[in-house]
Amino acid sequence: MGSAFKRFCMQFCCCCCATGDNDEDEKQPLVPQDPLEYFNREVQKRRDEETNLWSEPGDPSHSERDDDRVLYSLLQARNKTRMGSSGYRRLSVDIEAMRDTRREVRDKWQTILENLGFMAEAESLLTVSAGTSQDRMRNAPAARDLLHTLHSETSIFNSREPPPERYLFILDRLLYLDIAEDFLAKARRFYPPKDDSDEETPGLAINLPLLLARVEAMNGQANDEEEDSGREDGNLSDRS
Repeated sequence: MGSAFKRFCMQFCCCCCATGDNDEDEKQPLVPQDPLEYFNREVQKRRDEETNLWSEPGDPSHSERDDDRVLYSLLQARNKTRMGSSGYRRLSVDIEAMRDTRREVRDKWQTILENLGFMAEAESLLTVSAGTSQDRMRNAPAARDLLHTLHSETSIFNSREPPPERYLFILDRLLYLDIAEDFLAKARRFYPPKDDSDEETPGLAINLPLLLARVEAMNGQANDEEEDSGREDGNLSDRS
């Protein structure tokens, strides 16, 4: 019976229940020794995703899209900058500006969903995590066509750059619920396309090169300071 139970565990259960005494150091555990640390890290990752609203949620490097790369670079640069300094405050302003732009788009989507009667479900419908995969979408081509229509025929997005891929997953859900066409009709009504004369502020794409150049300049300055510090330490050690 012991061998039969072991085969059952090997087929239908996790491998840990079928391992013997001689398998102690065969594999590393999937969860670190401190489970609390692991779950705290996962919770923080989810908060970061919801705070930054990554355009490409499945891109852990945040480098596939220009706007994601800029935001990620700004966050990394701020992490290396002394809190309270003028550089830290300037980076914080740029970061919050990009976050506000993304939140504004998300708020438009939430407004339409709530107007369609999805008051309680809007939040969950708009939630897209890094683990979301296009392979699990039910109707990706139709979702992409709808995304293109929303981008070209409404002002639901603030930029003329390609729309964020995260909204593909949301449109796929709306197609499954058979409310995608109703959503498109509401978007056309609430957020009609704007003329060039209606643009109050330049688009995000205009600011991306400026922000990238600023981050690269700060990174270069930080590298120069590290090299100077290293040379000074070397000189002191030579004198001693």
